[in-house]
Amino acid sequence: MSNGYRTLSQHLNDLKKENFSLKLRIYFLEERIQQKYEESTEDVYRSNIELKVEVESLKQELHEKQHLLDKALKTAESLTNHNEAELQRRCQERQHEIDQMQQVLETKIQLLQEEAQLARSKDDRAASLTECQSQASLLSLDTPMDDAPEEDRPLEKWAPSNTSKDRYTQAIQSPKL
Repeated sequence: MSNGYRTLSQHLNDLKKENFSLKLRIYFLEERIQQKYEESTEDVYRSNIELKVEVESLKQELHEKQHLLDKALKTAESLTNHNEAELQRRCQERQHEIDQMQQVLETKIQLLQEEAQLARSKDDRAASLTECQSQASLLSLDTPMDDAPEEDRPLEKWAPSNTSKDRYTQAIQSPKL
């Protein structure tokens, strides 16, 4: 029995050692897990803080860019308004120039019409004067030319004719001196 007791005691000791070893192992594993958890918690807190800082800096950057965008939009609107005003001013200048040119042209047209009217009236006067002279010539042809001096008698150069109609026809057809 001593042998059985011994083996049993040995086996019990072995089991106690193994139990102690397992307990130590569990303890160290729990400690390691605790450390990892604490490290991971610190890492989580650290990365959470870093992310918050990054979010705030991105918000600030977004705010600055939004401000710059608003400023650029206002500048663009200002330039658009300025360009529209400049375009409007130029259009008004061109319209003023067109109006002035139109007035000048209307004045020239009116002067040309007056000159044409004056020329027509001169032509009418010349035509009536010519008509009067031709009637006077006809009348003078009807009167005898025997009393007139020889240089005033142009009809003597022509062939003699007894009728005033023939004399008038010859006067028209002959070249003027």
